[in-house]
Amino acid sequence: MSVAPKSQILNLAEMVNYQEGSVVSRQITKAEAGNVTLFAFDTGQGLSEHTAPFDALAHVIEGEAEVTISGQPFHLKAGDAIIMPVNDPHALKAIQKFKMLLTMIRA
Repeated sequence: MSVAPKSQILNLAEMVNYQEGSVVSRQITKAEAGNVTLFAFDTGQGLSEHTAPFDALAHVIEGEAEVTISGQPFHLKAGDAIIMPVNDPHALKAIQKFKMLLTMIRA
C-alpha cells in the first residue's frame, strides 16, 4: 500500500472507505520516527485489546467509537481525540461507522 502524496491537500475522510463488516486502513505516511494511518470501521467492528510500544493518538474524523484503555471506556465522537499510553492495554469498537487518524511517534 502506498503512502499519501506529499505537498498536496488531503481530505482525510475521503481517503479511506467503509467496507461492510470490516476495518479498513490506509497508511498516510511512514518514517523511522513514526507513522500516521487512517482507519474506517463498520458499525460493531473494532480492534481487540492489545498494547503498543509507543504512545498512540487516535483522532476521530467522523462517527462514534468506544475506546477502552486499561479497562476504562471512553466515548469519542467526530473531532475528539485521545492518547493511548505506551504499554497500556487498549481496544476500539465502532458504536456507529467511524473513521479515525492514528498517529504513532516512536520515542
